[in-house]
Amino acid sequence: MSRQELMLLGCGILGKEILYLIRKNDWPIKTDFLDSALHVDFEALEEALQNGLKRNQDYDIKVFYGCCHPYMDRILSDAHALRAKGQNCLEMLLGRELFMTELSDGAFFLLEDWALRWDAVVGKTFGGNPDVVREIFQLSSKSILCIKTPCSGDFEAAAQSISARTGLPLRWMDTNLDALETVLRDLIADQP
Repeated sequence: MSRQELMLLGCGILGKEILYLIRKNDWPIKTDFLDSALHVDFEALEEALQNGLKRNQDYDIKVFYGCCHPYMDRILSDAHALRAKGQNCLEMLLGRELFMTELSDGAFFLLEDWALRWDAVVGKTFGGNPDVVREIFQLSSKSILCIKTPCSGDFEAAAQSISARTGLPLRWMDTNLDALETVLRDLIADQP
């Protein structure tokens, strides 16, 4: 292994999509995905990132994360690792304009990974009180926007359950991987 070999260290929420694009483009990059629920716990996220950076220190590390930690750029700068351009994984997947439009319209974005692990993710953040969860989601969002990619499986039953628990209507959006592919292509080509 040489420092020239690339390692993509990042959030696993779009792991299937990223692996698909790596295969499609025959990109010479290895992957190390972290749990997608880490961003709800800054201490755990920082620890996992630090461990991932150390574990992959012999690689040229590229990081697939948005601004999911208040000290993200400092953590990565200290390790001389470059981060993908984008506020978060949804902006990277949808493109900035579409992401901002839907966010402005009150969407809570739901990807397959989180839909299937809702209790672990939301329970960790808001506790197990369903009334608190419902109130928080209704105060902050107008709808649950389920994003399906070409790599998504069927998560409709999980989404319906989440809609019932939050009291928010479901909307569905199919998206391609064009914006994500551009973000990854730029990240892979980026030099420190």
